[in-house]
Amino acid sequence: MLPLRFPPSVVRRRSPALVYGADDRLPWSALLVLAAQHGATVIAFLSYVLVATRAAGLDAAGTQSMLAMTLIGMAVCTALQSWGGRWGSGFLIAHMPNPFVISFVTTTLVAVGPGGMAMIALVYCGVTFCVAPLITRMRSLFPPAVVGTVIVMGGLTLVESAVRHSLGLNAQWQVDAVSSITAGCTLFTIVVASVWGGKRLGLMALLLGIAVGVLVSAVLGGHGDLGAIKSAALVDFPALVMPSFKGDIGVLVAVGLIAVLTQLDTLGGVSMMDKLEDADWRRLNPQAVSGGMRAYVLGGLMGLFGAFPSCVSSTNIALAHATHATARRIGFAVAILLLIVAFMPKLTVSLMQIPEAVLGAVELYAAAFLIVAGFELVASRAMDSRSTFAVGLAISSGIAIMVMPQLMQSMPSYWRSLVGNAFVVCSLLVILLNMLFRLGTSRKVEVDLGNEDRPVHEAVVNFVETQGAAWGARREVVQRAAMAALEGAEGIHAAGRKLTGMRGSFDEFNLDLELLHTGAALPVKAGAGKVLQAHDLLDTDDEAFEAALSQVSSQLLRHIADRVSTYDAQAGQPSALQLHFEH
Repeated sequence: MLPLRFPPSVVRRRSPALVYGADDRLPWSALLVLAAQHGATVIAFLSYVLVATRAAGLDAAGTQSMLAMTLIGMAVCTALQSWGGRWGSGFLIAHMPNPFVISFVTTTLVAVGPGGMAMIALVYCGVTFCVAPLITRMRSLFPPAVVGTVIVMGGLTLVESAVRHSLGLNAQWQVDAVSSITAGCTLFTIVVASVWGGKRLGLMALLLGIAVGVLVSAVLGGHGDLGAIKSAALVDFPALVMPSFKGDIGVLVAVGLIAVLTQLDTLGGVSMMDKLEDADWRRLNPQAVSGGMRAYVLGGLMGLFGAFPSCVSSTNIALAHATHATARRIGFAVAILLLIVAFMPKLTVSLMQIPEAVLGAVELYAAAFLIVAGFELVASRAMDSRSTFAVGLAISSGIAIMVMPQLMQSMPSYWRSLVGNAFVVCSLLVILLNMLFRLGTSRKVEVDLGNEDRPVHEAVVNFVETQGAAWGARREVVQRAAMAALEGAEGIHAAGRKLTGMRGSFDEFNLDLELLHTGAALPVKAGAGKVLQAHDLLDTDDEAFEAALSQVSSQLLRHIADRVSTYDAQAGQPSALQLHFEH
């Protein structure tokens, strides 16, 4: 195991599903296997860099330099994320080349050359650095419904390329039998190892799937480009390019916007890892998210020497979930692996020969996980019509862009890739709609129940559930609050008082209810009164029996709510029963 003393993680109740948690030490065998899986996954995504360099017509030396510098930048970001503190999230989060900047990098390489990556890096890192410290003041912009929507769209955007790669589709939409068989065997192996393989094989599921896929492809006649592997050097220092501080303003503005949206993806990724790690996860961890965003800044500076911008790898988050291993030491081992590969061109080229069908199967597996995980995050909060429209319209717009890309053909060329990107459109729209629909939603609400025609219990439950959905409170907390409010209303009625109104307030951390009533405050002090045993109830008088029932109601309230208190009428305010719930 790696002899490192990581900064301590936040105290949390570890999820029982984990085999290796964030601060666990792993045996060398498990560490090497898991690091190899994560490393091979992110290295495979270097194909995004190759797409840009080939489209721009960059020569072999420039391509090799960009690949090497990108690997170094990814290694720095991954190591910082694992380390935590001010410049990292403290989670196993690997970085990969950012697919959303491919077209803008291509434009820059054509117009300026590799040196133009310096301006992209400055804008990308500058915007990220400015956004990171603001995340604690932007909590209302990123409720679970927004984060979950972004994660869902992240999974949906993987589906098209995953199916295309898995089936080997050509321009005429013809399916390649070899690719289909290869992808099918890969996915079958991953699923079997994950579901029925037990903990040991489950940790190796992805690696086993890739190995089986490569073997099947070789048996069926796919051998890759052996000539490229032979011609590559075994060890070489990456060639540095001279930075050129030139760039088109439209491209730079677009890159800045993508940087903001990338940090939204970081927010989703960090939240997913935090949720996977913490069995009692409730809300966004602002410190971890801010640290995760700052990790981009130091790693992104490699762009001054020609590196491709990076982002959080959702596939690796899915891998951490599949292997039930989130140890930070795995992230450090991945970073070391990426650095080694950066100085070994022959190894880089060899890894790039993994068949597309195999990568397609891995993408499909990751897409399935992200879509379900995102919807789980959305459904974790109570939702009203506002949240429904925000989530539904954003996802619908993203899907519309995916299936009808011709809609954006009339846009200027510099912006076409930006507004024509389903992830970008969905992310922006869900943020804007969430902000718009939250206008007019008060954090403190009061309702008069004195003249209600409906039964009191129906009015009480309706108030709690309606306001809980409007506030976006967690479903289980809303359910507890409704039960406690109903029990409190019945206790008020049993004590001979009349319920006249309710007040509610919510601030993301606390949900508070007040049941206003006539008469004096209810006697709900802890330990008030004598507890009657079951055999005594038949032998007691009516007054003692009523007192016993009142105490039972009080104990039930204390069991359901986190804190119960009362106060007597004063200064024109009626008496009230106060119920507090930690959120």
